[in-house]
Amino acid sequence: MPVDVERAKAVAAQRATEEVRPGMRVALGTGTTAAYAVRALAERFPRAAIDCVASSRATEALAASVGLSVRPLRGDDRFDLMIDGADEVSPSLDLTKGGGGALLREKLLARLSQKLVIVVDPSKLVRYLGERVPIPIEVVPFARPVVAHLLEERGYRPRLREGAAGEPYRTDNANEILDVRPSRPAVDPAALDRDLAEPTGVVETGVFVGLATQVVVGHADGRVEERSRSAGRG
Repeated sequence: MPVDVERAKAVAAQRATEEVRPGMRVALGTGTTAAYAVRALAERFPRAAIDCVASSRATEALAASVGLSVRPLRGDDRFDLMIDGADEVSPSLDLTKGGGGALLREKLLARLSQKLVIVVDPSKLVRYLGERVPIPIEVVPFARPVVAHLLEERGYRPRLREGAAGEPYRTDNANEILDVRPSRPAVDPAALDRDLAEPTGVVETGVFVGLATQVVVGHADGRVEERSRSAGRG
């Protein structure tokens, strides 16, 4: 990854962590940009002054390695804030997420959070979801061939995500991921989400509609741009 992109990610993540105060309940996202936020939180709160839950085993491991305590999710959990990255951000602050494979847990934690702050570099800003990267959907392995066929019939281009050795990639939930290319610009993200989620066997989609309350865009020169949802959470 180019140094300027990494610098932009770090700047955005640092700014997002300034929203966190001692005693807050914080949900931690997954991915390269979210990792910068985890490290920044560990520096700011070295004595377990915040209550954290992670969205993936990878984030749990990173948090443990930098001294940030995380715990399992409880049934009555609600979070003051979630900090996460995104693969794409539309002008309306709808998102494509799941490049790191944690879309199900990330969406669950986002829905349990009063505020979802997304940290990105400028390359993640798009006109329409699916423009820059495919949209991940998490599927039950047994149903995956049927789901892929149904999506192909609807004009999508699904591709099974592979692991490092060429085997089907498995999520922390032991499911597989289809990375799906829409056949046309996603002018209605909510309709796209419903269409991708409809086949039996789909567990969750990587389309996040109306969940982000704030997007922090970091730039390589150290500037930070903040975008907020004007009408609140949808």
